[in-house]
Amino acid sequence: MEKEIKKVLLLGSGALKIGQAGEFDYSGAQALKALKEEGVESVLINPNIATVQTSEGVADKVYFQPVRPEFVERVIEKERPDGILLSFGGQTALNCGVELYQSGVLEKYGVKVLGTPVQAIIDTEDRDLFVKKLDEIGVKTIKSEACSTVEEVQKAAASLGFPVILRAAYALGGLGSGFCDNEEQLLTQAEEAFSFSPQVLVEKSLKGWKEIEYEVVRDRFDNCITVCNMENFDPLGIHTGESIVVAPSQTLSNAEYHKLRALAIKIIRHIGIVGECNVQYALDPNSEDYRVIEVNARLSRSSALASKATGYPLAFVAAKLGLGYGLFDLKNSVTKTTSAFFEPALDYVVVKIPRWDLTKFHGVKRELGSAMKSVGEVMSVGRTFEEALQKGLRMIGQGMHGFVENHEIKIQDIAKSLHEPTDMRIFVVSKALQIGYTINQIHELTKIDRWFLEKLKHLVDIDQQLREYSHLSEVSEYMEPSEFMEYLSSPEVYQLLHAAKVYGFSDFQIGRAIGLENRMKMEQAGLTIRKWRKELGIVPTVNQIDTLAAEYPAQTNYLYLSYL
Repeated sequence: MEKEIKKVLLLGSGALKIGQAGEFDYSGAQALKALKEEGVESVLINPNIATVQTSEGVADKVYFQPVRPEFVERVIEKERPDGILLSFGGQTALNCGVELYQSGVLEKYGVKVLGTPVQAIIDTEDRDLFVKKLDEIGVKTIKSEACSTVEEVQKAAASLGFPVILRAAYALGGLGSGFCDNEEQLLTQAEEAFSFSPQVLVEKSLKGWKEIEYEVVRDRFDNCITVCNMENFDPLGIHTGESIVVAPSQTLSNAEYHKLRALAIKIIRHIGIVGECNVQYALDPNSEDYRVIEVNARLSRSSALASKATGYPLAFVAAKLGLGYGLFDLKNSVTKTTSAFFEPALDYVVVKIPRWDLTKFHGVKRELGSAMKSVGEVMSVGRTFEEALQKGLRMIGQGMHGFVENHEIKIQDIAKSLHEPTDMRIFVVSKALQIGYTINQIHELTKIDRWFLEKLKHLVDIDQQLREYSHLSEVSEYMEPSEFMEYLSSPEVYQLLHAAKVYGFSDFQIGRAIGLENRMKMEQAGLTIRKWRKELGIVPTVNQIDTLAAEYPAQTNYLYLSYL
């Protein structure tokens, strides 16, 4: 650690809003925790009082001021910090830090930028510089042109050929971005994009390719690890914040996984990032061809997901690396014994599901695209993709019970709803599978990978098998309890109930499928199934937990909770 760093200023994310949510509160709070552990005085600028990081005792001093250069300069003038952290407050903090650097404020007060150098941030944010930087090492990027007028946008679109995507540079959550199939859409989208940024990027559309992300960490000694890789359930064309995301990736071949991992490390080293960054790829589903979409030289929404999915505290480690530590100096925060240099290995599946509140806004378009509209998300953990997905769908607060056995959804045109995704997309897929759409038909309309669709079809198949046992609700009433339990323990019934639980069916889902809801209240249906399966011994196994608990006695409670 650099001894001369005694006081550090951290830029927060400002107000929480759609497109910029609580993940930056999480990363900022972790960074402040790291500073406190090192005995470094922390000064935080964040106008939002409804955050963890602004709570008493997290930072040594808090300024409830806007994260704007003029306000930050006054705080710097008063506090005279030795260093500043820019990458823990999202795009707001990053843009503010770049302005402070370019205007000479940081140099004037002798404030050192900790972690990723500002030039590296500029290289990733300015599209022209970014493409040139990656061209130097032969890494493919999406063909694009940076424009500063509507006329330049028209000329670029004509050169690239429709369809194209417009992106506003230096914007968060895909603000101002959108796909354009013709000149009319182009002019409308360009006007919106220029309202968010002075620079607009016109890129050739790769809609339908897979979207893959890697979270990469590098220290100042050039040591690198990839902490987590993630795969979007939806293909390119839907913002990653709008998409279901699965960690680790499920459909990549070994060659694809390692090719993209090696490229991510090559990129972070060449750009010179110190700390954490997020590399996003578009991957051709029919070959190993790829394009780098963007590199976020900061903690992002994906970083928060990766931290919680793997147990590797990315923001905490990134703050320590910014203070001058190497990865080999730091211990893993969970095990307390292994080094932070080790890459996490997951033997479980994590699924992130976004949540929307679009019904609260009048006139809002429900279609999903390259601009983010979600206001939050749920992370669920399971032993299989199906289990994790069903758990997550139960928790998004839309009154759903999982992928199947939900209240009836009325969809006028299923084919159109599959082709033009909305916030109800996953349930449209469920409906389509239940009424007989084939996996190939859904794939052609959605471009969702067939592997995911096969898993979803598996859930529908289990549900249909359960429905064939609707007589269980009747015979349970006139059979003797012992006789009925003997019937339930027959191989075909036992195996079906066991499979339903393994693949994430709640007790209520099973009860509704076999018709119990018609004979009793909703809560009783679930409790009845719970009673039956406990008597049959269909409960989570603890053998694996006992083994782990013996190895890590300090983590025993955490292990039991996480598995059960």
